Amino acid sequence: MRVGVLTGGGDCPGLNAVMRAVVRKGVQRYGYDFTGFRDGWRGPLEGETVRLDIPAVRGMLPRGGTILGSSRTNPFKEDDGVRRIKENLAKYEVDALIAIGGEDTLGVAARLTDEYGIRCVGVPKTIDNDLSATDYTFGFNTAVTVATEAIDRLHTTAESHMRVLVVEVMGRHAGWIALHSGLAGGANCILIPEQRFDVDQVCEWVTSRFKASYAPIVVVAEGAMPKGGEMVLKDGSTDSFGHVRLSGVGEWLAKEIESRTGKEARTTVLGHIQRGGTPTAFDRWLATRFGLHAIDAVRDEEWGSMVALRGTDIVRVPLAKATEKLKTVDPALYEEAGVFFG
Repeated sequence: MRVGVLTGGGDCPGLNAVMRAVVRKGVQRYGYDFTGFRDGWRGPLEGETVRLDIPAVRGMLPRGGTILGSSRTNPFKEDDGVRRIKENLAKYEVDALIAIGGEDTLGVAARLTDEYGIRCVGVPKTIDNDLSATDYTFGFNTAVTVATEAIDRLHTTAESHMRVLVVEVMGRHAGWIALHSGLAGGANCILIPEQRFDVDQVCEWVTSRFKASYAPIVVVAEGAMPKGGEMVLKDGSTDSFGHVRLSGVGEWLAKEIESRTGKEARTTVLGHIQRGGTPTAFDRWLATRFGLHAIDAVRDEEWGSMVALRGTDIVRVPLAKATEKLKTVDPALYEEAGVFFG
């Protein structure tokens, strides 16, 4: 059997660890051959490939990003996209595909399997941790660790100048990174997309912190929205999956805080720093286990399935179910963190 592998969507720590596990077990245990497709779904569309074998994945465990490259290509937006994918899979004698990605990449894999008979297995990847069928996605732990370290460092400069520091983190429409890093970093206010925030309340928390002779840290997810307001967008453009570019709420909030409280406020936007660099030990462990179980799913011909973490077990779930809705922060979890606001 020849198995194709692709990585789609935003890059993420742990992608190379998945490929390493897939290839090592696939070659050594099952005798499979592997073909890597370049730049997400653009690879199968354009027929751009890379040979994947054991020498190609050596040293990949701690390496961030993806050796295959990635993109947000949507084959259903391309002329004759499905036909071109089928022709290129036949051309390179690829019998099955392992798609490593988030809701968009795996949503394509689900449709290709269910509607067009292309044999796909999915591996959940996103720093946002917003896939509902798995307890955790790899990449999330690394993003939280990076954000937490940044918050730790910002505490000292905030207190040195007694100013408000607003930290904007990624997460799109889910507040997992903001909640975990904010709680771990001792933020005095955490704002997430699932709960619209009151700017006056935020200012009260800020003022309360100053009264205690400490400088406040406000952590805000890029998709958070004020009550009665709209989501702050970087610009009006969208990608091939219809997603707008977020970012800007941190700068907007800092200006509001400064004008209403009279306290100096600055913004730090962590942005792509959260996605880059070496994966944490947890993400290496999780990505490796996902890869080992993904190639087992190929062996068992569990087409249209995705590997997922449930507790400490790796299970298989339908791709269609895994991508049908986002996993968002439970209000009860957010309420727990509220004890430390202000």
